[in-house]
Amino acid sequence: MPEALPVATIRTQVTVPLAFPDGYTTTARVFTFKGLVDGREHLALGLGDWAGALDQVTAGGAAPLVRPHSECLTGDVFGSQRCDCGPQLREAVQRIAETGGFLLYLRQEGRGIGLYAKLDAYALQDAGLDTYQANVALGRGEDERDYTVAAQMLATLGVPRVRLLSSNPDKAEQLTRLGVDVAERVLTSVFLSPANAGYLAAKAAKAAEVEAVEAADVLAGRTPERPVSR
Repeated sequence: MPEALPVATIRTQVTVPLAFPDGYTTTARVFTFKGLVDGREHLALGLGDWAGALDQVTAGGAAPLVRPHSECLTGDVFGSQRCDCGPQLREAVQRIAETGGFLLYLRQEGRGIGLYAKLDAYALQDAGLDTYQANVALGRGEDERDYTVAAQMLATLGVPRVRLLSSNPDKAEQLTRLGVDVAERVLTSVFLSPANAGYLAAKAAKAAEVEAVEAADVLAGRTPERPVSR
């Protein structure tokens, strides 16, 4: 049974032209919200023919492409090579603009632990821990992100079903539990650099672990439970 969501409303919407360092340009319809459960300033960006995509899914047609993207100041803004967040954001904007859909920009820096703690985790990674071990060593969860606000935003926008642009199975599991029909999970590209090879290896291992646990739950007839670290 999907969890009941508090109702959120659209606060304002405005058209914003976007330009990326590599020269790619597009236009986004940026939505802000009232009533999101964590009180943070999350954004939804309607890209491409997002209005047509809404009409289509409302009429029972194809689901729009949607990416929940967690904020990464170091990667998204400063181009840090320690992660793949900046290239993923750039890719997501173009892929969604080509088909029509939404990018949800979620203020969940450092997988939910915050900017300063993320930089503290970097220092621990330099000492030999992987990205998840470093979070735990700081007394935090491996991944503290919660996608309730993403589900609220989609409900407010009138998007009941999505093609989810993500290589993270936990996003699909959480959104499904929150009542979003994930019609398909579309994998993101791999953006490998010498500086992020260990980070990407840890993410791939964690994704495989999550999928194995979910598969075991399905075979055993159990309802997957959300890990306590979140």
